Amino acid sequence: MPVQTVGIQDTRRPDSEHSHQGIEISLPRHRFMMTMGANFIAMGGQLLMPGLAALCRDWQILQVVIICPFIFMIPYWCIFPESLRWLLATHQLQAAKELFVEFACNNKIDMEDDVKEFLPEFDKEPKLRPKKTFIIKLLHTRILWKHILVLCVNSLTGFGIHNCFAKSLMECDVNGLKNFYTHYYIMEVIGILSCAVMCVLVGLMGRRGTLLLFTILTALASLLQLGLISYLAQHLHLPFSIVFSIVGMFASHSVGNLSIFFCAELTPTVIRGGGLGLVLASAGFGQLTAPIMELHNQKGYFLHHVIFTCCTVICIICILLLPESKGQNLPETIDDGDNYTRQPFIPAKRIEQPLLSNNTELKDYSGLNENPNSELTADSPTANGTRSK
Repeated sequence: MPVQTVGIQDTRRPDSEHSHQGIEISLPRHRFMMTMGANFIAMGGQLLMPGLAALCRDWQILQVVIICPFIFMIPYWCIFPESLRWLLATHQLQAAKELFVEFACNNKIDMEDDVKEFLPEFDKEPKLRPKKTFIIKLLHTRILWKHILVLCVNSLTGFGIHNCFAKSLMECDVNGLKNFYTHYYIMEVIGILSCAVMCVLVGLMGRRGTLLLFTILTALASLLQLGLISYLAQHLHLPFSIVFSIVGMFASHSVGNLSIFFCAELTPTVIRGGGLGLVLASAGFGQLTAPIMELHNQKGYFLHHVIFTCCTVICIICILLLPESKGQNLPETIDDGDNYTRQPFIPAKRIEQPLLSNNTELKDYSGLNENPNSELTADSPTANGTRSK
């Protein structure tokens, strides 16, 4: 049975889970670029998918070809080492020491000279039992659960409204856009460009500022597409619809991916995998809206778009509650993540103004307690610094 394409769905999957361990071993200034490197490699593989589908000609064969490479991931747990940061955060000191020695041997570090004073520190620590923390501990936090909830809603909205923009672009009355391969490659090129622009803006504006900017662009594109286009003339309807769809896809793709990465930085090391899994699950749930719209024969498409637009507007307000993680160390424990408070977008201008009088102004008051039995005379200073007449 040849491969048939009756419509298009967003088959893009969040790839931040592949660079989860890379985030923990990277310096703060390299964390984002390492994640983006993994995303660019994943999108390069997605560009090859249409050609692979054309060669297989049958969806069963294509499915087998896609699944077979996952066999090589079975020995993943014994080839790749555990995160050293997670081992230390969960008090697994013996395993951390063995892993550190293995790293030192693989990098040909002299154990006698370079780390002879560092390794005994593992033995000086008290023998603590491994303390593994479960994601359920989020319910007992004060601020951390709010951060993860905001990012979950943001990722769900970003990936969900992306399908609405893609469906709107495909419905445009242009022959080229209705072709499956043309539409697919347009989506992939938009995704690559959005990641490239995001790399630049994150370095300039930080995580929170960039996420807020792209969320505002997504909301504006969606509101204009829903409200303004119905009042435009027929000859202006098509170009405006195409422009708003492309801008919305561009911005929503960045919103979804940046929310996942942001969560990986804000979640403490002891539960980073669980927090990241919650945001990835929300992103996957947002992607489920594409087949749901197909199952309903596109009858609920407009309602889906309205709901996600409202969620995007709410997310703009919620992003203001998030802290900025650019250049900051990763939180290790639940308490570290709960104390990760937000900073203002615009730092307050420091005005150095003395709150107390200086020493010269206090000289007039210094004589009040010298002789407690003395009475105020006409020539003595009063409490307000003036002389009585």
